[in-house]
Amino acid sequence: MTTPPPTQAHEALAAETFRRSRGRWRWIAFAVAVLAVLAVWGRFAVPGSTGGEVVARVTLNGTITTNAARQQLLEDLIEDDRVKAVVVAINSPGGTTAGGEELYEVLRRLSAEKPTVAVIHELGASAAYMTAIGTDRIFARRLSIVGSIGVLYQHINAGKLLDTIGIDFDKIASGPLKAEPDINEPLVGAPRESLGQLVEDSFAWFVDIVAERRGMSRPEALALADGRIVAGQTGLDLGLIDAIGGEHEARLWLEAEHSVSPDLAALDVWPRPDNSFSLIGQLIGGATRSALGLPTEGPVMLDGLVSLWQVEHHP
Repeated sequence: MTTPPPTQAHEALAAETFRRSRGRWRWIAFAVAVLAVLAVWGRFAVPGSTGGEVVARVTLNGTITTNAARQQLLEDLIEDDRVKAVVVAINSPGGTTAGGEELYEVLRRLSAEKPTVAVIHELGASAAYMTAIGTDRIFARRLSIVGSIGVLYQHINAGKLLDTIGIDFDKIASGPLKAEPDINEPLVGAPRESLGQLVEDSFAWFVDIVAERRGMSRPEALALADGRIVAGQTGLDLGLIDAIGGEHEARLWLEAEHSVSPDLAALDVWPRPDNSFSLIGQLIGGATRSALGLPTEGPVMLDGLVSLWQVEHHP
């Protein structure tokens, strides 16, 4: 057997050492990648998966509708002993009456177990204000927009347009109020009376909870329930909110009234992306839409009864 020259033996040993070293570094890189994914996943895990006490932050942006995942998360916060308080950050014109009711009811249950506080940023109107009064205390900026206590049902009568272009509407219905009003007819008669009662029933409930939660008589609440929007400072003077400020002031209140340490981390629990890839997609998608001048969350078309302050967009 021929022994390789010293130079070749050295090169062979170096190559083998390099191969093994490269393999080790691949495993190390893989392990680091796994840990990074787990860290990102853990950042957005429910509070129960964290190691210490936290203040949970629930963010509500855009149009409010019912949401089963959000509802379940809020129910879970009730049972999570690591969550010492909940901050509800609101920037919304409102939404469906059912969506506002769902949030109001679960926040009342949550408030029975631990302190909750709402912080209204630019806008907290209609169903968003309905949500805010479900918490123990409401903060808003002096120039935030709050209020718009009311309910609406909108109908478009396109009858003249359809006649002009030669389109006729027809239907077979099981009753005279089924699927009324038609898009080609004005909102009059029995359909208007029926929908008016629907609006009044929802409105009455809204006024009742405003009176109850804001410590007003019903006539006082009713006087403010004409659909008006007001600035935060005016809302404070009218009793619609409790104090001027943002999350900093909310945390000071939690410390003073409920002994919740300001040193506790604020953990964003809603909205929560499913995984790190969806988070990256949201960031890219949001940045692209913003660059194009589009709403980052997109318009939401609502069917049914709504409690919404509609912002009109101009070019």
